[in-house]
Amino acid sequence: MRVDRVELLAVRLPLVREFETSSHRKSYLEHVLVRVQDADGAVGWGEIASPSGPFFAAETVETCWAIASAHLVPALLGGEWEHPAQAAALWSRVRGNEFAKAGLDMACWTLWSQATGVPLAGALGGERRSVVAGVSLGIEASVDALVEQVARHVEAGYPRVKLKIAPGWDTEPVAAVRAAFPDLSLHVDANGAYTESADHLAALRALDGAGLLMIEQPFAPRDLLAAARLQASIGTPVCLDESIVDGHDLATALALGSGRVLNIKVSRMGGLTAAVAAHDLARAHDVPVWCGGMHEFGIGRAANVALSSLPGFTLPSDVSGSDKYYARDVVTPPIRADRGTVRVPWETPGLGHAVDEEFLRAHATRTAVFAEQEGSS
Repeated sequence: MRVDRVELLAVRLPLVREFETSSHRKSYLEHVLVRVQDADGAVGWGEIASPSGPFFAAETVETCWAIASAHLVPALLGGEWEHPAQAAALWSRVRGNEFAKAGLDMACWTLWSQATGVPLAGALGGERRSVVAGVSLGIEASVDALVEQVARHVEAGYPRVKLKIAPGWDTEPVAAVRAAFPDLSLHVDANGAYTESADHLAALRALDGAGLLMIEQPFAPRDLLAAARLQASIGTPVCLDESIVDGHDLATALALGSGRVLNIKVSRMGGLTAAVAAHDLARAHDVPVWCGGMHEFGIGRAANVALSSLPGFTLPSDVSGSDKYYARDVVTPPIRADRGTVRVPWETPGLGHAVDEEFLRAHATRTAVFAEQEGSS
């Protein structure tokens, strides 16, 4: 297979509700969508779901646009590959920049699955016809407001709720939610906001008695030793997210005992190819995995749903309905959760959702077209 045309579109959508984590608050998302086309006219879509600011990771919309335009797209154009897992070799000289790579890798997978008539879930090795979805809730203005948000999503049928935490916003909100919902599958995510200071460790260890499913990414991404020390001192599983960028990171974390659960994010790991490899390695070591999200639009969200159909994804994934984030999405039909489960489309090839090009182009802040014979415009 050969890609001879690539289009990048930076698209901005407002969030239905502002979302706050330990590092920042956001009211909209801007992601770069990737449209690839082969000589026969087959089209594949990918999504670069990087944050706008360098808080979750070093990459931003601006850096991803620059790297994709200058290095990744030129490497992809005209390159030959038979299977999408081989496409990443075309840009292998580019170090890091996993978010940017993820968008192109995803586009190659959806192009190949569309051209060969295979649903994306099947192309990836998936099995499930539906996946269990969890919901992620940000930091609220008050504990009461947080409990209200949890109640709304429990009523909607979501079986697992993730709470964002930060120093000073941890034990009290968790205790309040647990008191209101004693049987809820609950976990917390710190996005690396804690250190091994006495007060931070005291708070993390206090959460050990809250019956949590996991404590996600308590320490900075590279501090696998701190995660290992915490894991050795508590019974609640530590889940690694930002710490695991590639298979080498995962192998190191497994050797150190830095966690017992893995959050696999397509964007963080450089695409579907790397995500499948991480799934396979974790499964070989009996480490349960789930699919994390970056508030993807429908293109990336559909890819996450397809990935979550693989057998090793045994925990609820962050593939909640897109209506939680956006009044209108860029795909039709929109991705929806029914009592906490999302259907995996097996009836049609590719993503299983049509891309609403008219809508996304109306919300594009900039576009660029690249062709092998034309350069770019």
